[in-house]
Amino acid sequence: MKINVSEIRVGMLLEYKNDLWEVLKTQHVKPGKGGAFAQVEMKSINKNTKLNERFRSSETVEKASLEESKYNYLYEDENNYFFMEPKSFEQIEIKKDIVGEKGKLLTENLEVSISFYNDSAISLELPNQITCKIKITDASLKGQTVSSSYKPATLENGMNIQVPPFIESGDDIILDTRKLEYIKKI
Repeated sequence: MKINVSEIRVGMLLEYKNDLWEVLKTQHVKPGKGGAFAQVEMKSINKNTKLNERFRSSETVEKASLEESKYNYLYEDENNYFFMEPKSFEQIEIKKDIVGEKGKLLTENLEVSISFYNDSAISLELPNQITCKIKITDASLKGQTVSSSYKPATLENGMNIQVPPFIESGDDIILDTRKLEYIKKI
């Protein structure tokens, strides 16, 4: 779908120069002399390269049309994660490099949203909040205040996060998957 350059936003996917690009930064500039333009920094989804492009305000670009579907996580092997569509029971696999760090947060039967472009999976979206268990955390020191000090903790999946001093080993917590931050104790 064609969109005007002024409608480009961070996070959008564009089809440009026979590739799929994710918009990282965008800045609209109206110089004193000459026409307005948009300076757009993009990252290639397939090649992992960056591109800075300047578009005149009168130009249009092709916005990528994505299909999004809900899947349940099943299991992993050395190279892939496996998911199942809950209605049709169809299974798909996604390479670990597409999922990235988010793979550590996957638990059995977790419902995720997978975006497809031309029938190939390009991104995975976790729920905003998930439950995790604290494996190891330091003992809290006397005199620390709850509001300003956090201590390091390791989750059962191996991720390291910061938690408030009252959290102890073995506690269940809710984690924000977008920022990888502690939200609350269960």
